[in-house]
Amino acid sequence: MLFKAYVVVATLLTVAISLIFTFGLIGVLAGSTGARGGTFTFSRTFFLFVGLLVVAPLLAPVLLVARRHRHTASSVAYDRGLALSALVFITSLYVGLVISVPPSLQESTTSGAVTALYGLPQLAGLAPPLLAVGLMYLVHRTLK
Repeated sequence: MLFKAYVVVATLLTVAISLIFTFGLIGVLAGSTGARGGTFTFSRTFFLFVGLLVVAPLLAPVLLVARRHRHTASSVAYDRGLALSALVFITSLYVGLVISVPPSLQESTTSGAVTALYGLPQLAGLAPPLLAVGLMYLVHRTLK
């Protein structure tokens, strides 16, 4: 049941993130019309690459479990472990986004945790999702 719930959440998040990145790409393309290659071409490609890096770990557990069910008898522990580690990834995306909020957009808050996350360097926003992806890989290899 937990994994089935994750499939629904992952599907909805993938659609939402894909729409956000699609509209963002349209904005990037509109902002760089008439520009020649070089930096603008790189920024467009990098934008798509970041979108792929966000969506791929959302869909990977679904594909891994589907493959396992198709080839071998899957275990409840494997399905549950991947679902929980994928939910940790979703949470880590939020934490990473909070860390990477530019100072001009940060709102004052009474939460000590959010204030501490705001105090971290913006580049540290990459750490939570990367650690969560490592956790998903570890769960996959351990429960395989």
